Amino acid sequence: PPRSTLFPYTTLFRSHSMSVRIGRRQFLRSTAAAAGAIAAPTIIPASAFGANDKVTMGCIGLGIQGRGNLGAFRGNPDVRVVAVCDVHETQRNEGKKSVDEHYGNKDCAAYGDFRELMQRRDIDAVQITAPDHWHALMALEAVRQGKHMYCEKPVGWSVRAAQALRKAVKESKVVFQFGTQQRSLGKFRQACELVRNGRIGQLKTILVGVPGSWTCPKQPVEPVPKELDYPMWLGPAPMAPYCHQRCRPWTQGQGWGGYSIWYCISDYCMGMIGNWGVHHLDIAQWGNGSDLGGPTEIEGTGQFPVDMLTDCATSWQVENRYANGVTLVHMDDATAKKHPLQKGGHGHGVMFLGTEGWVHVDRSRLDAEPKSLLKATIGPNEIHLFKSDNHQVNFIDAVKGATQPAAPIEVAVCSDILCNLEQIAIKLNRKLRWDPVRELFPDDDEANRMLDRPMHNGWKL
Repeated sequence: PPRSTLFPYTTLFRSHSMSVRIGRRQFLRSTAAAAGAIAAPTIIPASAFGANDKVTMGCIGLGIQGRGNLGAFRGNPDVRVVAVCDVHETQRNEGKKSVDEHYGNKDCAAYGDFRELMQRRDIDAVQITAPDHWHALMALEAVRQGKHMYCEKPVGWSVRAAQALRKAVKESKVVFQFGTQQRSLGKFRQACELVRNGRIGQLKTILVGVPGSWTCPKQPVEPVPKELDYPMWLGPAPMAPYCHQRCRPWTQGQGWGGYSIWYCISDYCMGMIGNWGVHHLDIAQWGNGSDLGGPTEIEGTGQFPVDMLTDCATSWQVENRYANGVTLVHMDDATAKKHPLQKGGHGHGVMFLGTEGWVHVDRSRLDAEPKSLLKATIGPNEIHLFKSDNHQVNFIDAVKGATQPAAPIEVAVCSDILCNLEQIAIKLNRKLRWDPVRELFPDDDEANRMLDRPMHNGWKL
């Protein structure tokens, strides 16, 4: 059973030999608490930190996304990565090697259990990049241990798990950054500012397209390799016989495009409707001004694999209706491209449609009609959205008290809830009413039961 790691926040720092670092860490935490507020961050001058006063980090999860985040933090002069963690021994050792080679020493510690890393009192912040079913548990443990966190999306397990994390983060005042990095890409901010300032007239419809989930046939049972702690990989998910494809890390050039199959198994991930969807849904709600709320009605359909190892929806179309009259239609890319309101041959990405034009944005480009919108500037008295040009740098700056996180916990949970609502809607295949203030389905016990899901193997929130 999981070990208890509920150390009181105020008793994390006891060693007299760490007295110099203690003062700095307590200062980091107290000032970052103010920076966690959405409206008015406290700005701490850079002179408050010494030249060698770095944010120490531990990186948990070293798959494709984890290695990317590790590289970004490792290369930041304000960061010192001191530990890595992964249940795959090979990935764990490769992570340690990359950190040691970067710093020119052998100091980086390597762990197979994230709780051991988080109990280290010299670590200020953690990167959480494990499979989705682990996100909420690891993030809650980070709060208990007083660690700031960069947490990959989605929170994933359930609406109730996301709500529990939001409550814990807000009460603790640790800095939380969600891995919806499009908030720190200029073209997405530009698109949302054009919409929020009425440059396309009154916003009517938002079309969102993301890749559909992939499939994998059932696999024969295989022996668990010695390099993998399989029970720890499963964690709160139900017990299941091991096969390589079930928990295979991302691998360049192997089948299914190299992507991990667990993304499309509902015990570990809700599929691309949430794992990819949360990126563009977050931007859609940002442009709609509803990123601290949600829809009032959800209705949609989806197609699910039958008798496969994977079981997440491969295609879907969900309509989310908001109190301001806007309809957000979320689809897989193939369906989005065929939608009758789609403009300019687009499909993947976010398209805002208004009474006087449209704006489309994805990671490759910004498009609009009329084209003059692409050169439009936002005046000093118009709406300017929070600006960040680097998601990982923004997080470290927030930890040091210099700014606020671009994707704070309140926004993260609202984006995450929207993914869960869509998943529930396509599974029930009927119209649902949602109260975004009370965060429940009014008078719908069946749907409300789906806001939570049981954890297994002794794990609890």
